[in-house]
Order: sequence, then C-alpha cells, then structure tokens
Amino acid sequence: MRSSSPVQDTLIARSSVRSFSEGSKRLQHTMYDYIIIGAGSAGCVLANRLSENPSNRILLLEAGGRDWHPFIHMPAGLARLASNKRINWNYYTQPEPALNNRRLYWPRGKVLGGSSSINAMCYARGHRLDYDFWAESGNTGWSYQDVLPYFRKSENQTRGESRYHGEGGPLNVQDLRYHNLLSDVFLEATAELGYPQNNDFNGAAQRGFGFYQVTQINSRRCSTAVGYLNSVRKRPNLEIRTGAMVRSLILDGQQVTGVNYSHGKQTHRVHASAEVILSGGAINSPQILMQSGIGPGDSLTEAGIQVKHELPGIGQNLQDHLDICTLYECTQDITYDRLNEITAGLKYLFLRDGPATSNIAEAGGFMVSSISEDERPDIQFHFVPALLDDHGRNRLPGNGMTMHCCPLRPKSRGHIRLDPAQPDGAPLIHANYLDHPYDLDLMVESHEVCDRIFQTDAFKPYRGNRIIPGLETNSREQKVEYIRAKAETIYHPVGTCKMGQDDLSVVDHELRVHGLKGLRVVDASVMPTLVSGNTNAPTIMIAEKAADLILGLQAEAMAS
Repeated sequence: MRSSSPVQDTLIARSSVRSFSEGSKRLQHTMYDYIIIGAGSAGCVLANRLSENPSNRILLLEAGGRDWHPFIHMPAGLARLASNKRINWNYYTQPEPALNNRRLYWPRGKVLGGSSSINAMCYARGHRLDYDFWAESGNTGWSYQDVLPYFRKSENQTRGESRYHGEGGPLNVQDLRYHNLLSDVFLEATAELGYPQNNDFNGAAQRGFGFYQVTQINSRRCSTAVGYLNSVRKRPNLEIRTGAMVRSLILDGQQVTGVNYSHGKQTHRVHASAEVILSGGAINSPQILMQSGIGPGDSLTEAGIQVKHELPGIGQNLQDHLDICTLYECTQDITYDRLNEITAGLKYLFLRDGPATSNIAEAGGFMVSSISEDERPDIQFHFVPALLDDHGRNRLPGNGMTMHCCPLRPKSRGHIRLDPAQPDGAPLIHANYLDHPYDLDLMVESHEVCDRIFQTDAFKPYRGNRIIPGLETNSREQKVEYIRAKAETIYHPVGTCKMGQDDLSVVDHELRVHGLKGLRVVDASVMPTLVSGNTNAPTIMIAEKAADLILGLQAEAMAS
C-alpha cells in the first residue's frame, strides 16, 4: 500500500465527504443483492470484498456518520474521543455485582470504521491455539492454519511479507514512528525481571514484551473505513448510507428478505435478493436480532416482542477483557500528561512525526501466569507514558505512568438482553465480571506483576510514589477491594452470537444463523471464546473469511 502525502491526505478527506454525500443521492434503490448492517471493523471489509464483483449490488448501512473528525485520523487524538457522543455509542453495563455494583462505561464506535476508528490501533491477533480450539469445538475451517491466510490477505505489513505476514492488503500495519522514552524503560524493566523480549507478537511466538505494531498509514489511523472503503467508495454497485438506524429485519417465514431502518424522521424498507449480513458488533448484532423477534423466547415476550424464531443463545455467552491499572508518579517531566499540544500538532501537520503519531499504548506484552491452564499467555500488558484513570475521563494532576493488565481468557460469562421498558433503546448489558473465582485470582496476580515491573532498577530514576492504588494497598484483601473498585473494560466484548453447534450457538461454521435463510452474522459476536489479545485484527480476519465463504457459494450457484 502506497503512503500518501499530507496534501493527498487532505484531498482524500475532502473527496470522501463529498463522495458519501453524493452517493446517498446517487442510488437510493430498494432492492439489493446484499445488505450489510454496520460499517465497522467487519462491515467495511465485506463492502469492499462483495462489491468487487460488479454484478453484486451492495447496500452498506451505518447508524453513525462519516469519519470526518480530525482526531479520528491523528493517532494521539484518540484521547479526545472517549466521550464524544457523535461517534460513540457510550454504552454502560448494568450494575456489576462483583465490582461494587458499578456501571462500567463501554465505548463503541458509532461512525464509519466503527471501533477501528476510535481504538488504540494495536495490531494483535491472539494465539494460534485460540483458533485451534474453535475448530476442535466443531467449527470446521477455523483452525489457525485455516485463518492465517486471511490475516495475511488483510495485511500490508510494512516490514515485508513473511510466513506470518502479508503485503499489499488494505490494512496497513507498521511500527510506531515515534515513542516515548518511558516505553523503552518499560521494556528494560521487563528484561531486568527475566521476561523474554518479542518484536512480533503475531509471529512464531506470542509470549514476551515489546512495542506494539499499529494500524496506521503515513502516521495516520488506518481504520477499516480508511483501508477498505476509501478506495472503493465510488464503485457504482456500492451504496453507503450513514445515519441509518436499523430497526428490524424483515422475515418471510424462515427467510430474511430485508431490513427496516430509519433515517432522521423517515422510515425505509429495503430488500436483499441474496443475503442480509449483520455486522453490528457484540452489542448491536444481538440487539437487532432480538428486536426482529429472533432470540430467547422468554426474554422477547417480556419485552413485548413477538417471537418469530426462537434462538436461546442470542445475547448469551458474553465475554470481555477486564482490565486493572497501576499508576505511578513520574519524577521527570517527560510524560504525555503536560504535552505542548500546539508544538506536537505542528510537528504532526508538517512532518507526520512526533508525539501526535503515538497510539499512547506504545509497548506491552504477553506472559503466562502461575495458574495458567495451558501454554498460551494468559495476561496482557499495555504501558502508557501518562496518567490514565477512568478511560482518560478523569484528568489527574502532575506527570505519571500507567500500566494496564488484563487476564486474557476469563471464565465468567454475561449476557445482553432488551430493556423491557424500552425495547428500542439501549440494550441491557450484564457483563457478569469476576463471577468465576479463577478470574479474580488472575486479576490479582496480574496487578502484582505490574507493581514488580515498576519496582525495578530500570524505573528507579523516573519512579515517584504509587498513586493508584494507594500506597497502603498491599495485602491480598486490599488488592481485591481495589480491583472491585477500579477495574474497567479494555474494550473487547465478544461471543453474543456464538459460532458452533451446541444449544447456545447462533451461527454455523459459515456464519449462517441457525434455522434461517438469507441471514449471516459477521463480527466479533460470532467468536465462541475470546482470543488471547486485542480483538480488532481477528474481527477483520473473520470478515475476510466470510466474504470468501459468501462469494464462493455465489460462484457455485452461478456455475450450477
């Protein structure tokens, strides 16, 4: 993938805005071959791949707006996106019993590119055994060897092509152009403790510590909207409608034939001759299914919705990575806390370099805990050379450092259901964090490792007092109370439309909804279990594989 200049970037952004506004006027049909619901990490991939065949007429519906906001594209701008309600669904869980009945904030992207437009851009695929487990659970075609070609197909790895990496794909993956000195110190500290170092978490081995590669191009965010949509937005067979809130699917018996959606005060009905594809993510995909009368019968009845197709697994099997932070003062004025934003902005604008190109979570790693049940790393770390509390919404005084850690394969399971009092509103999210005692044990160990890293000689010239948790938090009981009071999501919900064949499965191994024709789910909700790492790259892989499944079946039908 060729890098662009700042002038080209400006022209691309302007033409993107112009193209989408013209596109909404250009087509406006009511019959399509494929309707894709959600222009997020998966939906943009599908729109690109399915529209490669000019005979396919594609409609892509997105509830949010265009990705015009400048802080989306400037990597360090992610710190300003946390509570922007124009591009963020701003969900909250229901009170979590094991977390002092707190309601946890769940940001999700509501914009072209979805959460790939607001995330920290870390490119991590998980562990090979994650996918082998999917296949061993009855999901044919989803082993690591099966999915690796789709990771490679999606990728333009700027280090070059290899056994594990692709070159020439839409998703640009590169090393950070700039990083803070403290991120080097973090890696020195992990080496001091004897932890292996790793310059490629997605290569031969995942274990170890190093710098994250990021989904950026020319030091700008490479969301799926940038990587997959920008180059194809003028295809005459692809229509993109933003501000389109899907209300329900249209069923004719056991066949899904179309979609009802609203745009402003107007309602619309569109039809698909081949398939409707749900790519709304782990929250919105089960929500749309349930609003359409597809899901657990008792829950739908309670919400006053007629049961059209009972599938008890919809909204069940919810999994997420729960994260705990350790914060220390920094005795030197080198963190991002008091960064001169004007100087950083000018350096970014003219040179595409400097702190504004950072994804903030620059370095991290994967380790195997003392209670791990197999060879896979089960703890992940993200180091931030700044003070970060409550998703960055609580600004703390002074300079400091933050270390995130999260257990990777939680045993707790939650669920999502419609709100009986407002079925067409935000769904009720019950994450059920720490319901299983194993998860709490691993959280405590994770937190203890963070403190050990901060206490190394490498950090000594920079380390001030520990500020979160307080200095008095040293016993296990105190650590548990701290976790219950401060743990938050690290934004990886999956599993609510599980792929498989058991009673709680929603889709089969080709992502077709059980018992219905003309409907697939393609997003993170189909993951049977969480991967051992960040979820954006795996979601893109799922969409690449789904596109091949759809187009392969289409080709077979045409040949016959």
